[in-house]
Amino acid sequence: MVERVIATAAALALIDELKAQHGPALMFHQSGGCCDNSAPNCYLPTDLTIGAYDVHLGDIGDVPFYISAGQYEYWKHTQLIIDVAVGHSENFSLEGSTGKSFLTRSRLFTDAEWAELQAAGLV
Repeated sequence: MVERVIATAAALALIDELKAQHGPALMFHQSGGCCDNSAPNCYLPTDLTIGAYDVHLGDIGDVPFYISAGQYEYWKHTQLIIDVAVGHSENFSLEGSTGKSFLTRSRLFTDAEWAELQAAGLV
């Protein structure tokens, strides 16, 4: 089954770094823009409440990844690829002190992948 969210090796390394610093209980939420620039934000579970309008896309580095239902409607035809850039982010994500920031890349699902997701009831 095709995954709806994946992470690069650099993102997985940064996740491991954050786990070492903050503990294994982390979570991601893809922001919707405005002040936090549509970036994947990494939080402690106590820092953000996941609600009925959030969609669990999958896990990266054994960390759950969520997106709001409204944002999901825009992104549902794409696989999110979480990567890392050098430089401080201007958001509220845990990696802010590392000199790196998470970023989202994406690619459209192929017709076959989309059909697989539909058949599995995942879209």
